[in-house]
Amino acid sequence: MNLRLTVIGSGLAGSEAAWQAAERGVQVVLYEMRPVLATPAHKTGDCAELVCSNSLGSNKEPSAPFLLKEELRQLDSLVIRCADKHSVPAGAALAVDREKFSQEITSAIVNHPNIELKREEAIDIPADGPVIIATGPLTSPSLSKRISELIGGQDYLYFYDALSPIIDANTIDYNKIFFASRYDQENGDYLNCPMSKEQYSKFVRALLEGETVAFKSFEKPVYFEGCLPIEVLAERGEKTLSFGPLKPVGLNHPDTNERFHAVVQLRRENAEGTAFNMVGFQTKLTYPEQKRIIAMVPGLEHAEIFRYGAIHRNTYINAPKILSSGLSLVNNPRVFFAGQIVGVEGYVESCAIGLMASLSAQKLMQGKNFIAPPPVTAIGSLMKYVTENKKSKYQPMNINFGLLPGLETQIRDKKLRNAAFVKRGLEAQSEWMKSCQEL
Repeated sequence: MNLRLTVIGSGLAGSEAAWQAAERGVQVVLYEMRPVLATPAHKTGDCAELVCSNSLGSNKEPSAPFLLKEELRQLDSLVIRCADKHSVPAGAALAVDREKFSQEITSAIVNHPNIELKREEAIDIPADGPVIIATGPLTSPSLSKRISELIGGQDYLYFYDALSPIIDANTIDYNKIFFASRYDQENGDYLNCPMSKEQYSKFVRALLEGETVAFKSFEKPVYFEGCLPIEVLAERGEKTLSFGPLKPVGLNHPDTNERFHAVVQLRRENAEGTAFNMVGFQTKLTYPEQKRIIAMVPGLEHAEIFRYGAIHRNTYINAPKILSSGLSLVNNPRVFFAGQIVGVEGYVESCAIGLMASLSAQKLMQGKNFIAPPPVTAIGSLMKYVTENKKSKYQPMNINFGLLPGLETQIRDKKLRNAAFVKRGLEAQSEWMKSCQEL
């Protein structure tokens, strides 16, 4: 291969794509506009910076997120390897120390002999060789305009995403809360702030009355269902939160066995445990309102907030209408898309699509056809969703077993059924890897 691969964007998808190609001897030019040009959500110039949560989802077997991670481990994913290395206690979830995680990936990128990292905004789509656009949902206006010219403006979609606040661990009142994981299945990795019915009702009322950041007159509030602002959930009924992110089920007090009406959970943000993320507390409340309402949570009356919750617009393309099965534009096979910009939701899902785009681009450079993993795998099912889902209303999607074909034999027990999905998926990926050359 005498061509070089250009990757635009060093998020999870772009970093994975660049590293996978470089490991196979491809010369890669990786563009990253940060820190020269900031985004509304990023704080650093590091590769693979985690903007929202520090959790990469469930790592518990058997589940669809577990299957996806295992498939990526088989493919020697840089992102998953660094996540495993810098994981922090989070029950059944794979959560990471976000600074160490992104610094490790940045080091791997910067020090790779086959990768040239350019700290500048990519305004044009390079003409020399294939290019992977992995700029995520916060693509710069200049590049967005260029992409729009390639795909047609009508094929741009969007939704609003929100961030959860991060709390200073030294300002938490530990006398009012307790460490525990749901159903006591893990090692008590979460901090739990219990609420009585009266406390919960006052909290919900405060959310409903709280002042939020206003949308511009031309903006329509479209949210991803899997990441709704907590005040939007509260609007759906007083019990919604107690059956959602504040559900108390399986979180009895470990010493007294007391049951609670609702429980606010906090998850470690770093390995040292100096900061905690408020689980499920995505919000568009104003900063003063966040401070006031968070102080209503038992144990957080005097909490200092390291990072307030915020809201930003995420843009993605109508991928099934314009992408081939190999993630390239139907009308321009040398231009590939990867990550959240294609309409997958989630860190690991973005990484998986980045890896696939990299393999697909390398096949193009070799003059060979790319064959995606079979749809019975987690990665293959995501690929099928973003390239073949012809529904009129295309929306971002996390990995779930509903994307995979049904089992040949019906299994009533959910755990056994999920285990069968995982076993079938891993076996299918193993066979796919054997059939593919130069993986």
